[in-house]
Amino acid sequence: MRLRALLDTDALGLRLLGGEDELDRTVRGVMTTDLRDPSRYLSGGELVLTGLAWRRDATDSEPFVRILASAGVTALAAGEAELGPIPEDLVTACARHRLPLFAVNESVAFATITEHVVRQVSGERAGDLAAVVDRHRRMMTSGPAGGGPDVVLDLLGSDLDLRAWVLSPAGRLIAGSPGAEPGLPSAVCAALAGEHLAAVRTGRRGPYRVAVGGTTYSLFPIRSSGRGAGTAGAPGAPGSRDVRETVLSDWLLAVEADAGDWPAERLDLLEGVTQLISVERDRRDAARTVRRRLAQEVLELVQTGAAPGEIAARLRVAAPVLLPGLGAAPHWQVVVARVEWDGGEIEGGPVAQALLEEILVDPLSSGPEPSDRIAVAHTGDEAIALVPLPAVSSEHDGSEAGLHADTLLAAVRDPLAAGLDDDGRLTLGVSASVHSAEGLRGALEEARHARRVAAARAGRVCAAGHQELASHVLLLPFVPDDVRRAFTARLLDPLRDYDRRHRAELIPTLEAFLDCDGSWTRCAARLHLHVNTLRYRVGRIEQLTSRDLSRLEDKLDFFLALRMS
Repeated sequence: MRLRALLDTDALGLRLLGGEDELDRTVRGVMTTDLRDPSRYLSGGELVLTGLAWRRDATDSEPFVRILASAGVTALAAGEAELGPIPEDLVTACARHRLPLFAVNESVAFATITEHVVRQVSGERAGDLAAVVDRHRRMMTSGPAGGGPDVVLDLLGSDLDLRAWVLSPAGRLIAGSPGAEPGLPSAVCAALAGEHLAAVRTGRRGPYRVAVGGTTYSLFPIRSSGRGAGTAGAPGAPGSRDVRETVLSDWLLAVEADAGDWPAERLDLLEGVTQLISVERDRRDAARTVRRRLAQEVLELVQTGAAPGEIAARLRVAAPVLLPGLGAAPHWQVVVARVEWDGGEIEGGPVAQALLEEILVDPLSSGPEPSDRIAVAHTGDEAIALVPLPAVSSEHDGSEAGLHADTLLAAVRDPLAAGLDDDGRLTLGVSASVHSAEGLRGALEEARHARRVAAARAGRVCAAGHQELASHVLLLPFVPDDVRRAFTARLLDPLRDYDRRHRAELIPTLEAFLDCDGSWTRCAARLHLHVNTLRYRVGRIEQLTSRDLSRLEDKLDFFLALRMS
């Protein structure tokens, strides 16, 4: 409906204070607010109703009106019931920003205006494209027969002649219009995902218009209602949560068109389409619940030192869920991912979990359909994927089977780096494959070691695999906990006790001595000690432990004990 129609409705009691030249603007909704900054709840096209409770003095009008104008608000209506006549500073600010301003008579309730606008807007939309969206909403919510996002994309192609695709934040092609063959090349998918993530991080409002390979695309965020999305009806507007909590997990709709000059009705339709597709996203997330729970249970058993038999029993339950129809016991591989943001106030675990699920879909596919059989748990800032692999034949080396860190991030590095911007990092470690519950604990620590190797590298997105670990680092994760504790206690506890009683710093001295390859002069210089003082400390270490640091075997034992402590 037009602003002029509101002004001509006597029952609303509106009086125009400014903006006579803007009365042909379209009203697409109504919002009542007394917030000083209501931008997070605005999507554009609203008539904003306010009682002016946000205004403390004349200087408050300019920033309030500027926020409304930047959000694309159609007009402002201020009530006279509480504070009397509309202040002149508000009239001036609205004139400066070309925002029509109405005064609402004290005898008219905001609810009356809201009801009238909603009724008129709903009536006008009854016969337009929104009715088509409503029909397909019923199809989407009717179950698997609805056809998923392909049904809605088919609607865009048949009714509006629009080619469209649904992409994951990592650039994976999830769905496409039936007529959009041969589809998007993987390089274009990655480029569009990167442009989308970069735009979201800058806080720009969607849709985002980008050009890739000479073709213009409009990118619409698909926000999942199950993961704290922003206000419904506000595509691209940030919600109350930090955008970094969802930027690496939300899907996007890429349309081969320039939405810059689209009418409001068509933008409304695409907004409705994204809401429909978000239903499918939530459905897929719900389907992953069982796998996530299985991964969490296995992880807790492994980390608490449960008996291998108990872990094996849980794996036997997991195998049919993750690899239905598999006759033989699978091999398992562990992938550890960590998402860290500057400041540390955001928990990266849920973000890493959703991201790892997306990254691991295509690498696990063996046929034309993408695989979705991995199980991912998270704890703190870390996500841990339990990846099932078909049993490896005896003619092959199982350690070479499965995922490889050097290829896992190749296709997704650029878009993810755009989403991480300059204040986030993704590091990822991949273990070798193991064939039993006894090896799973070692695989987990191996993957964590590899992730730490990746974290030591430069770059926003880094990965490392078990092949890159030094020999002793590769072996240590597979040493049982009780053996570790006994070994380190026998060698290091006497030194720790002595340090605690005498503050002798024997442990730091031992670490420096081994790090300097047993060189007395270099070690003394590093510790800022006289060589005789260093010899005294080393002698005390040898006396307390009954070891000889001139022997290679004893040096190696101390080295391993320090690494395992």
